[in-house]
Amino acid sequence: MRISTKPKALKRLARIEGQVRGVARMIEEDRYCVDVVRQIQAIRAALSSLEKLALDDHLETCVDAALASDDIANRKAKVEELVQIFGGRR
Repeated sequence: MRISTKPKALKRLARIEGQVRGVARMIEEDRYCVDVVRQIQAIRAALSSLEKLALDDHLETCVDAALASDDIANRKAKVEELVQIFGGRR
C-alpha cells in the first residue's frame, strides 16, 4: 500500500472500529432494532469505501506495475486476482 494511502485507510478503520463498538453498546442497551440496523448499514458503507480505497491503490500500484512489466506470469496472476475479487472463477 502506498505511503499516501496507508494513513487514510487506518483513519477509516479507526472510524469503523468506533462504529462497531457503538453498535455493540446499542445492542447491550436494547436500543431500537431499526436504529441498530441503520448503524450496521453505515458500517457496511464505510467498509465498502475502505475496500474501494484499497482496491484503487492496488490497481494503481501492483496491477499497473505488473501490466507494464515483461513478466507474463505476473500479469496473468494479477488479472486472476481481479477476476476472483469481482466474483469470477475461484
